[in-house]
Amino acid sequence: MNEAIPTMSNIPNTVFSIARSLLLLFFSVFLATSNNTFAASCNDPWPAWEQFRKTFVADDGRVIDHSGARKPTTSEGQAYALFFALSANDKATFQRILTWTENNLAAGDLTARLPAWQWGQREDNSWGIIDKNPASDADLWIAYSLGVAGEVWKEKRYAALSSLLAQRILNEETAELPGLGLSLLPAPSGFNLPNNQWKLNASYLPLPLLRWFEQKESDERWKRMVAPAVRLIAGSAPKGYAADWIIYDAQKGFLPDTQGVEKGQGAYNAIRIYLWTGMMASQDAERANLLKLLRPMAQIVDSKAYPPEYIDILTGDINGPGSSGFSAALLPFLQAQGVQKTIVQQQLRLQAQPIKTDAYYDQVLSLFALGWQEKRFRFDVRGEADFYWQHFCWRLF
Repeated sequence: MNEAIPTMSNIPNTVFSIARSLLLLFFSVFLATSNNTFAASCNDPWPAWEQFRKTFVADDGRVIDHSGARKPTTSEGQAYALFFALSANDKATFQRILTWTENNLAAGDLTARLPAWQWGQREDNSWGIIDKNPASDADLWIAYSLGVAGEVWKEKRYAALSSLLAQRILNEETAELPGLGLSLLPAPSGFNLPNNQWKLNASYLPLPLLRWFEQKESDERWKRMVAPAVRLIAGSAPKGYAADWIIYDAQKGFLPDTQGVEKGQGAYNAIRIYLWTGMMASQDAERANLLKLLRPMAQIVDSKAYPPEYIDILTGDINGPGSSGFSAALLPFLQAQGVQKTIVQQQLRLQAQPIKTDAYYDQVLSLFALGWQEKRFRFDVRGEADFYWQHFCWRLF
């Protein structure tokens, strides 16, 4: 007598039913837990940005520099805050900052004009624009932040506004300089000097931003601006110490700006040159040369245990220690230089002498530098920004 061989058909249907129910229950719990985790990570707060927003960004979107007696606002401050809000995935604050910028610095229409540089309390105690001349570095950061926001947030208006500003920057804030090429001027007026000279600022030219405009905008002038920008950075640091301002002479080349307020020194503008260089993508063709060129600054920071507040770009003579914000700003640069001892040195300085919460410029430098170190954002070789929050803002189903 043959025994019946067990088959799947012999298993009661209830077993299948129980197994299926348990599997579905497990899968539902997994999805719920995973989605909550992703949602929390997607909106994971950036504490440094939260503190900056609380301290400097008014409810209407105005970024206030508390260090000035008249509590001024600059287009630079608005521009940086836009980028930080984007880096934090803070859409509401981004829009408030943009709205205030457009209404108060651009007479309500950023499609028609570049934003004025400074707004605040005037001598007659009224409030409004103090200096209507735009600042090209702010304009670059505004256009860049809008363009990237348009892509990552799928906002066509931001992308369109970015392109319009980019064209206006080219048309109003650049000039073909003899022997140098198409160059970004600090503003539409005031920097074209007599005797075929121009006053320029290398800190106005973060190369990752130029890389982005070069590949995103169809106007070939963006491509033509890259080589002169690199030459400007090098010309601003003849001994490896970057200048705040530099004079370009069509016959003599780059000259120290000895007649300016800084008297040929590097200080509060120049610190950003090291910051932007440190944040460049490792694959960028210009990065290694710029790091080699600027290495003397890393060496002087190592020997002094602090970054100088002012440094003579020709002699290397310094005038006192820079703020803790300067120490923060140099961290990406020092990391790129591979000088671990100096990095630890400056990190300890930041711990021993924390940046004051109401120190506007130091906080800006810190958000850029420490945000980059924390990988809140990074720039790739094409200038594309990769944000921390982007890696969590997705769903399985």
